[in-house]
Amino acid sequence: MAFVSNRFVYLYADERSSDNCLGMVSFGVEQELNEEFAGKTLLITGGTGTFGNAVLHRFLDTNIAAIRVFSRDEKKQHDMRLAHSNPKLHFYIGDVRDYGSLRDAMTGVDYVFHAAALKQVPSCEFYPMQALLTNAIGAENVMNAAVENNVSRAVVLSTDKAVYPVNAMGISKAMMEKLMVAKSRTAVHSGTVLCGTRYGNVMASRGSVIPLFISQIKAGAPITVTDPAMTRFMMSIDDAVDLVVYAFQNGEPGDIFVQKAPAATIDTLALALKKIFNASNPVETIGTRHGEKVYETLVNREEMARAEDLGGYFRIPADNRDLNYDKYFVAGHEQITVASDYNSHNTRRLSVDELAEILLKLEYVQKELEEWQH
Repeated sequence: MAFVSNRFVYLYADERSSDNCLGMVSFGVEQELNEEFAGKTLLITGGTGTFGNAVLHRFLDTNIAAIRVFSRDEKKQHDMRLAHSNPKLHFYIGDVRDYGSLRDAMTGVDYVFHAAALKQVPSCEFYPMQALLTNAIGAENVMNAAVENNVSRAVVLSTDKAVYPVNAMGISKAMMEKLMVAKSRTAVHSGTVLCGTRYGNVMASRGSVIPLFISQIKAGAPITVTDPAMTRFMMSIDDAVDLVVYAFQNGEPGDIFVQKAPAATIDTLALALKKIFNASNPVETIGTRHGEKVYETLVNREEMARAEDLGGYFRIPADNRDLNYDKYFVAGHEQITVASDYNSHNTRRLSVDELAEILLKLEYVQKELEEWQH
């Protein structure tokens, strides 16, 4: 199956995923990126994280003028500076909670990818106000600074936990999404397009259980799962970057883009890693942690009623009705009653062998396996 956008051609085996998908096969992708970002300046908040590093690998070899990495961690910035030694790379120490540091860092910036966040679910449960300050108020600061500095496009990165949120991390990210949609209505008049992405678990990233499971395998300890039947979407970091680039290039004000992805149970994940490492560690169930959900949802039922299926992605347009409800109150939306949400329980489920094949493509797993074998 092929999906043709106004910029790319994508090929799918069944649905866009990080396993059986033939990948984002685009004709002239590098040329498109070169043209789109030629002479431009991109700022990435939380740029020293997994996503920021992946963006650097994608963009440093294009004709981009500069990439500004904005984060609180001066040690990671120093390590990144030494690792790349690239004159296009510039570092700004600051905090998304501090509007002044954002405003100064965005002077002369053309595009913004907002990735900074508090992501660890149990920690956010114990410190919910901290999650709100970073994930919601910090995001508002990013968007306000983007508008003030006449940034052309800003993409904010959200999470599946923002859909039907039951934990502080998800609630704070859901507020970020609402802020983005609300601000997009006025920001466009200033020339700034605000849109967002929403994606699930990024394999082997910060917060992923994959590094934990691998360390337990290497230590000969039991692999501890909270609930073996729990499901999570499985995406690579490259998939996440693909999604953000797609949103950047195709997003209208207030849009949220979701990438279709396969899922697996936590038990399947543990078994796949045991297979890769040829391990015999027992798997122990320890019970769910604070704020955990049995499955994650990427698009809720109400959103599915108006979402646009783009083949490998869903586009969720903003609801741009105003507060004059009487203009719209004629009849309800029957689609909402018949639509179903898109979640990790009803998407395509990976087998142990399929998931093992995906995991072996991850650089982190490859390195860990090489160390283990030697």
